Amino acid sequence: MTVTFDQLFRGCQQSAVHLELRDGYMLDDPSYRAWQGGHRINPDDRASWWRPWLDTVVAMVDRGVEVRRARIVSEPVSDYIRYEYDVTFPNVAAGEQVRWLPRRRATDLALPGNDFWLFDDTTLAVNHFSGNGDFLGVELVEDQAVIKLCASAFEAVWDRAVPHDEYDPA
Repeated sequence: MTVTFDQLFRGCQQSAVHLELRDGYMLDDPSYRAWQGGHRINPDDRASWWRPWLDTVVAMVDRGVEVRRARIVSEPVSDYIRYEYDVTFPNVAAGEQVRWLPRRRATDLALPGNDFWLFDDTTLAVNHFSGNGDFLGVELVEDQAVIKLCASAFEAVWDRAVPHDEYDPA
């Protein structure tokens, strides 16, 4: 990848959308391990959970960029998805819109095989993961047909998905 995610986020003018399709990512992540051990983020202690990514989201939203994330999840949810749900409130506080779609409600949707970020409906960054959820890298895709498919898939998921504050990770 010759361009960084930071450059993609900073160059974005209208929209940045992210589709997540997996039930687990980087299961050896220290934050996830701590959560499994009982650690929970205190919403009242902003300094303990605010991170640079959230500054990026705030800057994007402040300049009029709509930042949306949709997650397709199996139910009952995995431990990792329960963790992800618990640690999503900082994203929402920064201005990111997040929705959850139970996988059983996605059967009739045409979906890509990989997670992705789509910037301004023109730049597609496909995230590749191993079977165990380890991050393998990013592929920038310029094929307009693939970009159109991914944009359409995201919108179909978004239209059906439940807003974060209304979703119950059963």
